[in-house]
Amino acid sequence: MLIDFFYTLRSAKLPVSVKEYLTLLEALKAGVIGPSVNDFYYLSRTTLVKDEAHYDKFDRAFGAYFKGVEMLTDFGKEIPLEWLRKVLENELTPEQKAAIEKMGWDELMETLKKRLEEQQGRHEGGSKWIGTGGTSPFGHGGYNPQGIRIGGPGKNRSAVKVWDQRAYADYDDSKELGTRNIKVALRRLRRFAREGSELELDLDDTIHSTAANAGLLDIKMVPERHNKVKVLLLMDVGGTMDEHIHRVEELFSATKSEFKHLEFYYFHNCVYDFMWKNNRRRFSEKFPTWDVIRKYNKDYKLVFVGDATMSPYEILQPGGSVEYNNEEPGAEWLQRLTHAFPKYAWINPEPQGVWQYRQSISIVQQLMNQRMFPLTLAGLEGAMRLLSK
Repeated sequence: MLIDFFYTLRSAKLPVSVKEYLTLLEALKAGVIGPSVNDFYYLSRTTLVKDEAHYDKFDRAFGAYFKGVEMLTDFGKEIPLEWLRKVLENELTPEQKAAIEKMGWDELMETLKKRLEEQQGRHEGGSKWIGTGGTSPFGHGGYNPQGIRIGGPGKNRSAVKVWDQRAYADYDDSKELGTRNIKVALRRLRRFAREGSELELDLDDTIHSTAANAGLLDIKMVPERHNKVKVLLLMDVGGTMDEHIHRVEELFSATKSEFKHLEFYYFHNCVYDFMWKNNRRRFSEKFPTWDVIRKYNKDYKLVFVGDATMSPYEILQPGGSVEYNNEEPGAEWLQRLTHAFPKYAWINPEPQGVWQYRQSISIVQQLMNQRMFPLTLAGLEGAMRLLSK
């Protein structure tokens, strides 16, 4: 059984090794977990998955494999009626118990057993057979208020018990999950150094010093390590970018969390002679682009975030801005920025499939020397690899 599970993971392009598989078998042999699919899920994920970036692939492969593990689906076998009755008594509401007691527990259980023995094949509708729809107390998708759902999806929320394996989707927590996955992608751009006042335990030096001190504890501390990569983030805001607010917010949140040395500014459509940090005060608190270029060293990684969707006139012509009469075209400022910061990339939230149909995107791609990446996990990983070179 687990051999097939191992091959399922490998088919899903998960980098699972034989050594990790043997570790899983040793853990099972040692009785680390009980007979629970949930426990096995966490154990196998812990032993087989080395990088949390692969968690989503693992979840899908695990679900695809164990979806085929049969539960109680052989209706030819004897139904454990006493077990079912005990489960029902523990989980029914008082109203449901009262409704079933009117019919009688024994009658309900015997009727279910008789229907399963008599039925051959699929039935839909009606009040007698086990099937879909209809008013039978057994089956799924029907209308009996005291039904027992057997197989298939629910429909009218009236089943008092489900005779099938329950497989629920998690509540949508994609914002946090998306941010977490983005953090994983951003971590490809890391270079650690010890700096700052916060300290952490130096275990090796503590052990050595304690041994040299005749066993008396001698704790040694060192400055905590931080990611010393410096990032200058320039983000397009407003207009067509309103469609991408949620995803850009996720990226911005993850970036602020991952990089201690982060500076950010906003622009609209294309960078011109000034940018801003607060959108409500963007005309009263301007930051000249020349000042930004002079303020930060070349070791900053320059990252643009924008859909590059605008009139080509806004990029190539003086006065092209839709908001004011800029003296120099946006293309000039983009070239100045990329010259000042040699490590640069453009992250585009627009689907990559439409890039070829937008003339402005093609122009920006040329100005960026084709260093444009989609706002996907794969795109972010590609951008981080480029910036880390």
